[in-house]
Amino acid sequence: MIATGVIVEYNPFHNGHLHHIRQSRKETNADIVIAVMSGHFLQRGEPSFVDKWTRTKMALASGADLVVELPYVYATAQASDFAKGGISILDAMCCDYFSFGSEEGNITPFLNSYSLLQEQNDTLQQMIRDAIQTGISYPQALNTAYKQLIPTNELSFVDLSKPNNILGFHYIEEANKIHSNIKAVTIQRIKAGYHDAIEADSTIASATGIRQAIFEENSIDAIVSYMPLDSFKGLEEWRKSNISFGSWETFWPLLRFTIIRHTPQELANFAEVTEGIEYLLLRAARESESFVSFMQKVKSKRYTWTRIQRMLTHIFTGFTWECLKSFKQPSYIRLLGMTRNGQNYLSTKKKDFTLPIISRAASSNDAMLMQDIHATDLYMLALSGPANTKRMGLDYKTPPIRV
Repeated sequence: MIATGVIVEYNPFHNGHLHHIRQSRKETNADIVIAVMSGHFLQRGEPSFVDKWTRTKMALASGADLVVELPYVYATAQASDFAKGGISILDAMCCDYFSFGSEEGNITPFLNSYSLLQEQNDTLQQMIRDAIQTGISYPQALNTAYKQLIPTNELSFVDLSKPNNILGFHYIEEANKIHSNIKAVTIQRIKAGYHDAIEADSTIASATGIRQAIFEENSIDAIVSYMPLDSFKGLEEWRKSNISFGSWETFWPLLRFTIIRHTPQELANFAEVTEGIEYLLLRAARESESFVSFMQKVKSKRYTWTRIQRMLTHIFTGFTWECLKSFKQPSYIRLLGMTRNGQNYLSTKKKDFTLPIISRAASSNDAMLMQDIHATDLYMLALSGPANTKRMGLDYKTPPIRV
């Protein structure tokens, strides 16, 4: 059985994701598509729009055969560590291919860029350090250094200023780093860019555009044409049973409380909080009645919106530098859902997996898993309020979804 893996957030699952799964299956002749999906907090430092089980159902209804969780420590990390978690799990599950969407749409420039940066790594790292000293962010420093290293020859190189290209590059880098036999495939992203708003004459929109439209209209009706029917029904069900969709604006009262209750010295202990920004975070939280006004006070050339949000995610969940440094590699495969085809794959291949499968949270006390469970409870608390105790401990109460 040919297995192709994808590393995803599906926040929420839309027609662009459907295109990616279908094309990935076609390009690799896959019998099985395995999705490693982020849980309740995401790579850009945001709460997920809907919970991981709702997004699992969306994925299984639209072409994924297995959905497993990308642990919190990797799901909320910068691109290189996000890639490390995802690729390690796909490799452990004996995938033949991994497929990612990119602005480039052609794998050759990625491979050329990887070879170039491997050969010039010492020079690259020094150039990045020099660029950061000017006050720019790490992604900007990487792209600046990279552009200076690109030779003028007939080879094509990937544009590393594009968000999906950057992730794709790190996927390839990680697969090589762990000496995996898994092969890389990329699918051209169609029409909508990562941050684009929805367009009335299209059926493709970014997840960012879809979320934006729902919040602005306070309705999901405007986005029905941009999603598979099962995904739209999932949002309908969520709307009926929850106070709100997940966002930092919704979480702001609890997040603000969490920041203010700590001293600057305590805030500095949380992962990614560096260089004295804890004083600014505390002052801005005291002065801001909304999340947007808080971010406008904190964001700068040095600290991007995404980097700040990742700090806030770790403050909100209590994830410290000590916790971060204690995790070296993914230690399990957390099963969220499967089709019958996926179940057959597990029955056939799990003896070859290099990580244990966890289908019941109660069967393990792994520290990395405990962090995922803790994050789920805080996510549910922020959405449902303290009176709704039914949503506490959902990781223990929810078995893998079967389709």
